[in-house]
Amino acid sequence: MNLNEGLQAKGELTIIHRAEDGTVKNAIHVPNLVVTTGKTYIASRIVGVASSVMTHMAIGIGSATPVAGDSTLGSESGRVTLASQSSSGGTVTYTATFPAGTGTGAITEAGVFNASSAGTMLCRTTFPTVTKQSGDSIAITWVVTVS
Repeated sequence: MNLNEGLQAKGELTIIHRAEDGTVKNAIHVPNLVVTTGKTYIASRIVGVASSVMTHMAIGIGSATPVAGDSTLGSESGRVTLASQSSSGGTVTYTATFPAGTGTGAITEAGVFNASSAGTMLCRTTFPTVTKQSGDSIAITWVVTVS
């Protein structure tokens, strides 16, 4: 008998880019990569070794294609505390908003971390450029599914 469940962790995120007046400038939906440090983190949480939870999301201007060995963003430009995190079944949802003045520029990448600086990165993605002006905000909803 062959029992190969093929446990996987994968994610996707939705980015809502708003102008200073609140109008939606752009909405993007992209898949992400759960990196090796993220998979190690998940395993350590199962056995109670890792005591910290994911607490922050970061955005940046790096454009290198995500690879499993990534542990940081290519070029981080802003990091904020998660606005919310929830779990249902095999799905975890993280939300964060990068307000006016935080992480401005040609944003092309994002990641989820367990610290306000450095820390363990759970996942990383790149996406088409979102030009965040100083008065703009970006809201990200990030869903990670373990199946």
